[in-house]
Amino acid sequence: MCETTVKAIGILGGMGPMATVDLMEKIIRLTPAGTDQEHIPILVDCNTQIPDRTAALLSGGPSPLPQMVRSALRLQMMGAQVLAISCNTAHCFYDRLVPYVDRPALHMIRETAAQARRQGIQKVGLLATDGTIRTGIYGEHFTRQGIQVVLPDREGQRQVMSLIYQGVKAGDRNYDTAPFLDALERLARQGAETFVLGCTELPLAFAQYQIPFAALDPTEVLARSAIRAVGREPLPGVLT
Repeated sequence: MCETTVKAIGILGGMGPMATVDLMEKIIRLTPAGTDQEHIPILVDCNTQIPDRTAALLSGGPSPLPQMVRSALRLQMMGAQVLAISCNTAHCFYDRLVPYVDRPALHMIRETAAQARRQGIQKVGLLATDGTIRTGIYGEHFTRQGIQVVLPDREGQRQVMSLIYQGVKAGDRNYDTAPFLDALERLARQGAETFVLGCTELPLAFAQYQIPFAALDPTEVLARSAIRAVGREPLPGVLT
């Protein structure tokens, strides 16, 4: 058990490893602190053995749920007071995960939809994995907030998946983003005011490849929610 009186955030990670680091970094950067001791304790289970979420949803691949439960229970045993899941597609298994733990687990997609409404956004372009798109989980939560979601066409969605898997996950720093940018242009012409980065590799891609479009980063939204969940107030402004 974590011997500390300061509430700790637990990150259920490994989906993928760099997305896990991204969430942890954003929590640290958004926490007002002048010393090491003023930062929030962060417990991380970077469980890279969690099966691919998209494959599980679309092609009958192994379910990620057993490994997700193991990670959540490890974090709970270490003393995490709140859990944050560093993967959008993994939230398709959220309702099946939470009965196994007795700590609150933040819902990244629900929090992002609420943030978009606070910003007055009426229409978003959703960039996400095939699995997340197919389940409709973003459309469900954004519709509840009165926000319209537009999706890439078939070729555009292929470019989103390529950017995620052949770009970020493969570590290709010279990835050709031109076809991906064309897909974003088509969504912008349909009225998308901003793009929801509905896969945790996409904030990394937008920064790494300097994608010049307005975006709403669910990882940053989740980081802010996690900070508030342990009784702190995150720094204002948007990370760059």
